[in-house]
Amino acid sequence: MSASISIELQTLDEARDLCGQNDCHLSLIRERLGVGIYTRNGSLRIDGETDSADKAATLLKTLLDDIRAGRGIGPERIAELLPRPEATAPHKIAGLVGRLGVKVRSEGQQKYVEKVEKHDLTFCIGPAGTGKTFLAVAAAVRALKDGHVEKIVLCRPAVEAGEHLGFLPGDLQAKINPFLRPLYDALYSVLDYDTVKRYQEREVIEIAPLAYMRGRTLRRSFIILDEGQNTTRSQMKMFLTRMGEDSKIIVTGDTTQIDLPKDTPSGLIHAKQLLSNTKGIAFHTMSGKDIVRHKLVRVIVAAYDEGQKPNRKFHRR
Repeated sequence: MSASISIELQTLDEARDLCGQNDCHLSLIRERLGVGIYTRNGSLRIDGETDSADKAATLLKTLLDDIRAGRGIGPERIAELLPRPEATAPHKIAGLVGRLGVKVRSEGQQKYVEKVEKHDLTFCIGPAGTGKTFLAVAAAVRALKDGHVEKIVLCRPAVEAGEHLGFLPGDLQAKINPFLRPLYDALYSVLDYDTVKRYQEREVIEIAPLAYMRGRTLRRSFIILDEGQNTTRSQMKMFLTRMGEDSKIIVTGDTTQIDLPKDTPSGLIHAKQLLSNTKGIAFHTMSGKDIVRHKLVRVIVAAYDEGQKPNRKFHRR
């Protein structure tokens, strides 16, 4: 159950001390408790699960009491007030940030996250709704917040799925934005809009079509290729060889939804055949059991899988 709590602030100086430079104090609380904290019209608003929101409100009120009593606050004081992390939390991804927190919801998702943590290159293949992209983005944000990388790069091949790109209105950027929308959706699930915008302005987060990756070397970066099944062999090779020092790559895809022209081999399928036994590279396969969208999605995926089996006969009604 979610909650929204407001805390009134008395002065601008009080708000500045509480938030810290560049909102560093609020960021510590957001990350540890998995809540959203926003400043607006002389007040703080806390959004999140009821228990987490209550803890954040209690902590912020204690800090306000310190400030009003003339006592300085800083990261050490906030760390002292924050609840200690649980010693064991098999279904909690430590350090992931988000307004509502991020939890794995199936055994397959848990194994996926573990492989990402242990490998610099991970392929995740599975049906729609299994959290492939969402968990990849969450892991990237965690790595950025922990200082393991300096940049997040998210990309997708701009491949038409029966529609025609040239007939979409607007300039090139307007035409490719629909292809990148799912990446923005995943980002907004773990970061608030203002943070995403700020990171993009500083080029800490980059979202671009796959073609924009050619010729680059990405160091200290967390790089995600979504919809990898729609790459050609040469595109996949180009993408994988962008990896620079201290970087990590995740490739996600669904090999049952290939939109490439007929007779064009999928780069994702080829990469699995070529690299599946390579040390340092992990492949993970999600199944229908890992689907966490609406319950009907699992039924729909199963029906289409059944319908694609050889010798499957359909009867007209």
